Amino acid sequence: MFSSDRLLDLEQTEHSALFQPGVPVWSALPKIDRYIEAFLTQTSDRLLGKIHQSAEIGPGVFVAPGAIVEANAVLKGHSIIGEGTTVRSGAYVRENVIAGKNCMLGNSSELKNSILFNNCEIPHFNYVGDSILGYKAHLGAGVVCSNVRLDRRNIRVRANDDEAWIDTDLRKFGAIIGDRTEVGCNSVLSPGTILGRDCIIHPCTHWHGVLGENQMVENRENFKVVPRK
Repeated sequence: MFSSDRLLDLEQTEHSALFQPGVPVWSALPKIDRYIEAFLTQTSDRLLGKIHQSAEIGPGVFVAPGAIVEANAVLKGHSIIGEGTTVRSGAYVRENVIAGKNCMLGNSSELKNSILFNNCEIPHFNYVGDSILGYKAHLGAGVVCSNVRLDRRNIRVRANDDEAWIDTDLRKFGAIIGDRTEVGCNSVLSPGTILGRDCIIHPCTHWHGVLGENQMVENRENFKVVPRK
């Protein structure tokens, strides 16, 4: 249920070595730092994309050819920005972020310790911490992937109410978002959220838990319209 091949197309990332068959997909999260370190030792030319002079680029950042880093973006350190990816103005990319090809890291969005497969879109006012986003996953404006419990305990997951909780051994774990899944504007994904492939989460939804593939979460409000006095 929680293996990477059930949620993610490993052909849509150049960093599939982070994932192992039969191992829970979140096991990749603690490996990101060491993986980027090893990746950086293999290349001496690191800033190969188009980088605006006002962008702040820290040590240990790789920007692939064809990538664009716009004005006033901050890439703090230990990150891989893939070919064709755009880091928009005001984005804050903290340590240990791997963005695949043709991704969008948007205005006023913050990312840390996360993996983005190819063609992901995180375009406006998003927080993505300790998370993995599959091929063509998309977050609407204002979506938050919360990554820490209020009581600071380890994050647990379970497939359904009839199964036992699984301790992930992670204190920080945001969301796993399957290929082509859409999360609507201003939604909050609680720590340990797992969304299957081809799902839709309606705007302004607070979701916690596991959602199977090809499902839609509706969030309907009953508005009352009255004449204006």
